[in-house]
Amino acid sequence: MPPDIGEKTEAPTPRRLQEAREKGQVAKSTDLSAAVGLLAALILLNIYGPAILEGFMEILRKSLWIENVSISGQGIVDEGWKVLVRHSLGMIVPFLLILMIVAIVVNLVQVGFVFSGTPITPSLDKISPLRGFERLFSKRTAVRLIMNLGKVAIVAAVAYITIKNFLPSLVGLSSLSYTEVIGRGAHLIFILGLRMSAVLLILALIDYFFQKIQTSQDLRMTKEEVKEELKRMEGDPIMRQRRRSVARQLAMQRMSQAVPKADVVITNPTELAIALKYDHATMSAPKVVARGAGFIAQRIREIAIENKVPIVQRKPLAQALYKSCEVGDYVPLELYKAVAEVLAYVFELAGKGYRRSVAG
Repeated sequence: MPPDIGEKTEAPTPRRLQEAREKGQVAKSTDLSAAVGLLAALILLNIYGPAILEGFMEILRKSLWIENVSISGQGIVDEGWKVLVRHSLGMIVPFLLILMIVAIVVNLVQVGFVFSGTPITPSLDKISPLRGFERLFSKRTAVRLIMNLGKVAIVAAVAYITIKNFLPSLVGLSSLSYTEVIGRGAHLIFILGLRMSAVLLILALIDYFFQKIQTSQDLRMTKEEVKEELKRMEGDPIMRQRRRSVARQLAMQRMSQAVPKADVVITNPTELAIALKYDHATMSAPKVVARGAGFIAQRIREIAIENKVPIVQRKPLAQALYKSCEVGDYVPLELYKAVAEVLAYVFELAGKGYRRSVAG
């Protein structure tokens, strides 16, 4: 047995990729969704933050008013709380819906539409202690741990530098009005969040490409697996039918291009048709450019008529050419004389200006 027979050296086949996709085994970074979501939230807060803050201040004022209403006005209190809840939901729900849409779009961009119950299906491998230890001390887990520690260190460094740069502007906050304090605090939080989300986005993109590479490596196949898959595909009736259909389409396309360039079409007269071309300057013998029986023969004749290619009826010659030649073959030596007679006749007609069917 060759030493590399078990090595996964082959790129995954389309069928293997499709099966992995059906099982939910696709390249995806959860960090990317989180980073884009954080960035979207910051942008929304920057645009609608003042209006949202004013809305919550109004809710706070109304809630204090409700608390001061006497017990005798319990109906007013209940109605007031209903109004506050509706007002709060009216501000929060659209914000959350936008973030949810952003998260869905990011996931669709990463993996497209994938629905699979395999990842949540109960499996002994998922609860096996041995498998758990293997995953815990695997190379992938170690790489993920190092990457996560690196992310934490980078984000912490960005947060530290940002806060350190803002410290001088935070001195003396006690002498400012509460609106100025809120404004400076909001500005600091926005800048800090913006920088952190930018860093997280860069790290998430790196993680996404790492996941694509890792997934591709996980799906690699051995040479034997590729051979077995090809055998299964060969035995698939749908695949066989599809291949035959594609082959027929290609053959018809080639025939449609070759017959108009032929010098003559020799027929049976209805069952067979063979299109020949001969150029004494470039060819050593006449060449079969199209051939067919039944429907294909009929189609060859139709194309020949449409393009004014001479059609010659020679039953024995047509049968001999069909049996001995494939498309692209030169006419065999034993048929030279018969074919030469036909071509001489056709060229003679062409010299006189005729391009028509000739019965023999």
